[in-house]
Amino acid sequence: MPSTDALSRQDRATLLEVARTSIRHGLEHGQALAVNPDDYPEALRPPRATFVTLEIEGQLRGCIGTLAAHQPLVRDVAEHAHAAAFADPRFPEVATKEFPRLDVHISVLSPAEPLHFDSEESLLEQLRPGVDGLTLQFRGHRATFLPAVWDSLPDPYVFLAQLKQKAGLPLNFWSPELRAERYTTDYFGDADVTGSAR
Repeated sequence: MPSTDALSRQDRATLLEVARTSIRHGLEHGQALAVNPDDYPEALRPPRATFVTLEIEGQLRGCIGTLAAHQPLVRDVAEHAHAAAFADPRFPEVATKEFPRLDVHISVLSPAEPLHFDSEESLLEQLRPGVDGLTLQFRGHRATFLPAVWDSLPDPYVFLAQLKQKAGLPLNFWSPELRAERYTTDYFGDADVTGSAR
């Protein structure tokens, strides 16, 4: 699910190492790793929005991120890796014994593109399964699914219904006030840069 400005293999490896180091730092010191963007390659310094996803044996263990770029990429990854390990309200904090078993995945988001539609069918026709991340918003309700969610929800109707539910809306909810934005990600994990799973 590449974006238009995908990172090099070395940049990806660096970000994965920063993520792991930030989690290890959290286990040892109780806080995220403080990174100075100037210590990293130029490609890792511009503001980019990211999500960091943690899994153990294929099961979600934490996922935290943001949809809007507001700080340097390398710092965003360090903070979100720490938050995914220690501040995802769906899970207890990652324990030291779990650290070696963590699979780390990073999603670097493209800028969001507003979608224009007048019906649910029109919205569904615009979705690109396996490519698009989607954000839905209706008044105070908002939720997103990263493109990787298509792996477990490949049917566009089910994908959209589950995203509505995640936003706290009924599965069959529809309103002309519903807003949607799509984005792509540069998604990678340990196996993508090492050639084998951790």
